Amino acid sequence: MSATPGDEARFRILYADNFPLLLAYALRRVEQPDDAADVVAETFLVAWRRSRELPPEPEVRLWLYGVARRVLANFHRGGVRRERLGERLRERLTAVFAADPGVEVPERLAVRAALARLSEPDREVLMLTAWEGLEPREVATVLGVSAAAVRTRLSRARSRLREMTGDDARPAGHVLDVLTTPAPKEAR
Repeated sequence: MSATPGDEARFRILYADNFPLLLAYALRRVEQPDDAADVVAETFLVAWRRSRELPPEPEVRLWLYGVARRVLANFHRGGVRRERLGERLRERLTAVFAADPGVEVPERLAVRAALARLSEPDREVLMLTAWEGLEPREVATVLGVSAAAVRTRLSRARSRLREMTGDDARPAGHVLDVLTTPAPKEAR
């Protein structure tokens, strides 16, 4: 359903007449001006999508305020969810990084330097497998190749990385072990 020239003209007038009022309404209800702009944009998006259902002129402003009110409610609910998610993420990151990260700096630098010297395909297959925790079949989907090709690439990339970083055995949990651990077992 496309808009007619009459619908577009009516919407332009509706927008021009109500934008400043709705922006002021939103600015008084959010902390950041960018958030207010997003609320008003979403409000007018709803109005555009429902342009054929808009009430007549005396009530259209009230209708827009009602839409803006619901958009704001969604915005605030989303903010609460984002805040809760952020708190959970901060808790997890605190637990992960509670140890002194300075101890592993030399090893991390050596691994990063070796990764930088690898070819892009080798680096990508290693990072998708070790850092993202993807199984070879999942890496295959990401890269658009077969799982067998991923397994071959992964084996060769690990060998190249071991050659660049040294083939000495490291204690469990060492940074290099992350990159040389076996690929996760695939569900069959």
